[in-house]
Amino acid sequence: MTDVFSPPEGERSRPANPSPTTELKDKISDDISATKEMVKEASDAGLDKAKEVVSEQVHFAAHQLSGIAIALEKVGAELESSDQRHVGRYARELGRSVAGAARRVEGKDLREMAILAEDFGRRQPIAFLGIAALAGLTASRFLTASAKRTDKAQNDKARTTAPSAPAFVSGSKDNQNG
Repeated sequence: MTDVFSPPEGERSRPANPSPTTELKDKISDDISATKEMVKEASDAGLDKAKEVVSEQVHFAAHQLSGIAIALEKVGAELESSDQRHVGRYARELGRSVAGAARRVEGKDLREMAILAEDFGRRQPIAFLGIAALAGLTASRFLTASAKRTDKAQNDKARTTAPSAPAFVSGSKDNQNG
């Protein structure tokens, strides 16, 4: 028969007067458990946030791909109506392929996107290289424009904080004369 006041089997009973070492061990164990739980919650929240950001970026990328596809189709139509029919037809087909890729990308997660990109690269290697070249050109233009804006902002800030040039020059002339 079990005693109502005894701890359940397998559970460690604490002595009536625990030693400071035992109390410290128990406190450390509780702190470690609480820390593990906090880290798990924070990592889950961070992972959710990262998935949300990736989802937004995937939507943005699909929108950008759609824009590129439309531009390629327009260029293709113009070239077809001019004396470069073959190039125009190829550009329109490239635009259609990019539009299809944009539709397939929408709503996908990062892993699925990587699989789609790899598959697209195998099926349409020239289109894939063309998109990569356009993406590289776009990225370089964006970075160049961002760098120019940053330089301009720094120059504007330096002008507002630096003394005016005439005052500096006249001060140096006074020092030479006086």
